[in-house]
Amino acid sequence: MNKEALFKKISNSSRGNLFEAEIPKVTKEDELAIEAWAGELESEGKIKLRECIRREYSVYLHGILKYVP
Repeated sequence: MNKEALFKKISNSSRGNLFEAEIPKVTKEDELAIEAWAGELESEGKIKLRECIRREYSVYLHGILKYVP
């Protein structure tokens, strides 16, 4: 998975402009990469992250998908 794949998964899991995504992880590095990519998407102005919860086998992301003209 990369940043673009994460954004596509978030876009597909959105209802209107709100999204909830449960991204499975395999290793601790996956968890850190997912959080870093989510941070990059937020700094680029594509999403507004409300929650990023680390779970045992996944990372839960919840927030707002921003539409940029």
